[in-house]
Amino acid sequence: MREWTLEERYRVLQSADEIKGLHEALLGSVYRQKYHIQPITGLSSDPNGFVFHDGVWHLFYQWTPWGAVHGLKYWYHVKSTDLVHWENAGVGMRPDRDFDNKGCHSGSAIAEGDSLYFFYTGNHRDENWVRTPYTCAAKLDENGVPVKLDEPLFGPRDDYSEHQRDPKVFWVEEKQAYYIFIGAQTLDKKGTVLVYKSPKLLEGWEFAGQLNVPGFEDFGGMWECPCIQRISGKDVLLFSPQYTTLPGRGNSTNHNVYLIGSMDYDTLTFTPDSDYHYLDYGFDMYASQLAANVDDPDKAILIGWMGLPDNHYPTEEEDWEGSMTLVRELRVKDGKLLKTPLPAMNELRNGTAPEDGTLPAFCELEVSFPQGETEDSDLNLFTKEDGTGGFTIHYCPHKKKLWVSKKDLDKRFNENVFEELEVPMETPLRTMRVFIDRCSVELFINDGEKTFTAHVYPTEREHFYTKSDNVEMTIWNLNESVKDDFVV
Repeated sequence: MREWTLEERYRVLQSADEIKGLHEALLGSVYRQKYHIQPITGLSSDPNGFVFHDGVWHLFYQWTPWGAVHGLKYWYHVKSTDLVHWENAGVGMRPDRDFDNKGCHSGSAIAEGDSLYFFYTGNHRDENWVRTPYTCAAKLDENGVPVKLDEPLFGPRDDYSEHQRDPKVFWVEEKQAYYIFIGAQTLDKKGTVLVYKSPKLLEGWEFAGQLNVPGFEDFGGMWECPCIQRISGKDVLLFSPQYTTLPGRGNSTNHNVYLIGSMDYDTLTFTPDSDYHYLDYGFDMYASQLAANVDDPDKAILIGWMGLPDNHYPTEEEDWEGSMTLVRELRVKDGKLLKTPLPAMNELRNGTAPEDGTLPAFCELEVSFPQGETEDSDLNLFTKEDGTGGFTIHYCPHKKKLWVSKKDLDKRFNENVFEELEVPMETPLRTMRVFIDRCSVELFINDGEKTFTAHVYPTEREHFYTKSDNVEMTIWNLNESVKDDFVV
């Protein structure tokens, strides 16, 4: 694995010509996705600024242009009218001010009237490499470019650690006020959320206090990307706890979880109805963000980073890495979130593929499992022609569990973190929609009761599948929906 110097990682992009060759080289990769958002070069990580405004969905992602390495972060901009077909729109924000001299880090967006606003963490470092995180804002101009305020909205609090980032801005109608949730860490290294409040978007922000979540005072060492939204009368709190291991997640110390409960903005208390739930049970999903300005009280729109901090992936050898997950609709049912693909994904279907044991490079599988039977079921993807190896999915109705393993694929990676995971099944396995792209698999289980997201990198000989006789499956060919254009 290549070792990057600090100067290489934090090099400033001066011209599109500097990275044009990198883009041209990666176009030949067999792992470039066909219907997932991915970086034009280098590394993509957290989704940012996800918002609906004036008939267009705007999404940004953290971007390091030079290679598959975390370094100087930009916001790269993509746009869509249906959340399925995406086009590259170029760099959204550059780290060009003293308060963000080492990166425009994660944040959110909100529309007010005809205007669109962005909030982000300005990552400043001094000559001794000491970090100061600032909460900053920008407004979209008539040319579609975010223009930053001259000064940050506010700086960090010294009664918390330097880990204060990822502002999520939202409006609370009953309080007639805007709020910002910021992921933070206490001085004794406990994860938490800092809450700020203002009657106006670009001024008047005051510290309201620390979010109180009873029962979660000692849950993880940092809460990244906090996000809250009311869905069908229930408040849903999402965040990504770090620096801790959790049951059933192997050796990973980075997670994506949610709580359903009620939020009291007078006492800044979120009272959970039950324990936390995993937002996704797979190997590779993190830093999820809810879209702003979704005009439906009964659903939310979510996207996540397909990847994890500190993990490494085979495309690093090609100087790029990462993608976004499919956009998902969230609904509350029986105290949990249902996470389903967008209905518009059906429009990508382009006829069925022959069921001859060959797996298309990008496709959708509609899978059904027997009901009332006691026998186990298997679905093995990316096997060799003789049926061995692959990405294996095994369901046992007696143990009420689904097991997923990637350890038998030719390209093994992150072996020390996890290669096998299990999904507990409260209800019997009935259906599964499987979305396969060039280097990813996303499972939507029982109409979204559970999801499982994973990067996979099949070799030339791993394009077959096997299944139990009791498993029924239809393979849909899919059209491409993401333009891989070089736009800077």
